[in-house]
Amino acid sequence: MMYYKYVMSMPLYRQEKDFEHLGVKISRTTMASWIIYCAENYFLPMYEYLHRKLLKRRYLMADETPIQVLKEEGRRPQSKSYVWLVRTGDNGGIPIILYNYTPTRAGSHAAAFLAGADPGYYLMVDGYKGYNKVPEAQRCCCWAHIRRYWLRAIPKGHEKDYTHPAVQGFLYCNKLFEYERSYREKGLSPKQIYNRRLKDQKPVIEAFLSWLDAQTPVKGSRLDQAVIYIRNRKDSLMTYLEDGRCSLSNNLSENAIRPITVGRKNWLFCDSVDGANASAICFTMIEMAKAYDLNVYKYLNFLLEKRPNARTAQKELEKLAPWNEEVQKMFARKMK
Repeated sequence: MMYYKYVMSMPLYRQEKDFEHLGVKISRTTMASWIIYCAENYFLPMYEYLHRKLLKRRYLMADETPIQVLKEEGRRPQSKSYVWLVRTGDNGGIPIILYNYTPTRAGSHAAAFLAGADPGYYLMVDGYKGYNKVPEAQRCCCWAHIRRYWLRAIPKGHEKDYTHPAVQGFLYCNKLFEYERSYREKGLSPKQIYNRRLKDQKPVIEAFLSWLDAQTPVKGSRLDQAVIYIRNRKDSLMTYLEDGRCSLSNNLSENAIRPITVGRKNWLFCDSVDGANASAICFTMIEMAKAYDLNVYKYLNFLLEKRPNARTAQKELEKLAPWNEEVQKMFARKMK
């Protein structure tokens, strides 16, 4: 049931109908209660273990997307709730991917989830101001978002008009990504990337900001929106230059949030707060299995067989983690 809902995006009401065709009566309410019970009692210890491991990392990324929860105390069913995604960066450590449900998009929720992280860690996010509430992080700005603003501002048919400001802004951004691609292709170390970024990319950004100051777009235009977006984020545009392990964009987070958005198109909403929390926990287990190229169905089955609980020692939880060598041997997805 978990696999079909969260991996195949099949809502419980459709699973209920499917079971009926097979001659078995299992209501969607029963299925939901089973999923919630298993998430709260057997997945939560692993989720909390992963959360503790995440907070020890120095390079993090985050994103968020709305969901609808019908039964939230004091709120209308049509209200927007949110699932936040926080994951490790692409700096070479073991990937950790966590989802967290909250009733609103208030930045205090992000701050609460990241409380306890070592001060001075790098946080790569988009332009949402709520992340300003995370006090201990060094905020990195996503250059992929900036590039999209310029792309949207290019009038149709003017993609090759190099005199147009939006095209010029787009090309500035592309230059940074070209440098990043060349560093990866050459297999440069983080220290080498740090040095090359200062030599190659810092002058590009300085020229870009000088050029930006001279722009006077029509108020309210897409070009104006792009200029305002970037000017409001000047303080975080160069943060990634401080460390060769920092990312230039938040693309990994956007990829990790996509399973939520795809699933939401099919199951539409969560009935209860418990269901929303359970969904966040289940998505965490599933996306962690995917990150380590495990057979998702078998890994979920494995966790439910082992049934870790609040008394399970950390060393035992380590044996259940998707990066554990024995787990890798048992559940690695083999392509024939």
